[in-house]
Amino acid sequence: MSYAFIEVAREGALTTVTINRPAAHNALHTAAQIELGRAFDDFAGDDSQWVAIITGAGEKAFCAGHDLRAEPIITPAKADPPGFGGLASRFDLAKPVIAAVNGVAMGGGFEIVLSCDLAVASSNAVFALPEPRVGLAALAGGIQRLPRMVGLKRAMDLLLTGRRVSAAEAFSLGLVNEVVDSDVLGAAKRLAARILECSPMSLRATKEAVLRDLARPVEEAMLAQWSYPAMKAMLASDDAAEGPRAFSEKRTPQWKGR
Repeated sequence: MSYAFIEVAREGALTTVTINRPAAHNALHTAAQIELGRAFDDFAGDDSQWVAIITGAGEKAFCAGHDLRAEPIITPAKADPPGFGGLASRFDLAKPVIAAVNGVAMGGGFEIVLSCDLAVASSNAVFALPEPRVGLAALAGGIQRLPRMVGLKRAMDLLLTGRRVSAAEAFSLGLVNEVVDSDVLGAAKRLAARILECSPMSLRATKEAVLRDLARPVEEAMLAQWSYPAMKAMLASDDAAEGPRAFSEKRTPQWKGR
């Protein structure tokens, strides 16, 4: 499939999605949103693809959020699945997604990062939810996800002031996993390679259980996890038999993803 505003590349079991509107600091309008939604639909439905990275073209911006110059009106439809950037309201994606933050991540761009499972940032990356400064609010998950990740007081600081956060502060807040001085995409691919050493069935079961159980008491969550679709699929998979077999035979497991 060809795209006008994004690029999609596949290397083995890794899909890399690049927002390609550098002249607009990779801000997103409806057409770009639709393309991102399709790209992540394809990733979700392709059994050969196990991990995804999302990044931005150029060295200045990951994503500057909603393109207010192209589309000044914000509607509730922006929150409909799959949500901003094709990810923010996609709550059924059990495959891991990594954000490679190569520059500015503002508004919806920051909310894309919040919706990813892991994030690597370049040292020049900057994060903010500046919506209140333009009479709006962080409606693509920022209001909900940020307090859960950093705590109420720290989240309110960012949500109510719209101030900018450096990559170093984002790391200290636990918003990114790693900060690098150069080649942020390369760092994200190294992280993806470590993840790809694991069974994709295990990855999906783990992610599904973690996200479902965030609001549950531990005792209830430990009982409920056995009924989750990805968990049941993992336990019945060839990979669940291959892992222990490879361990006992002292060899590298050959994952099949089924």
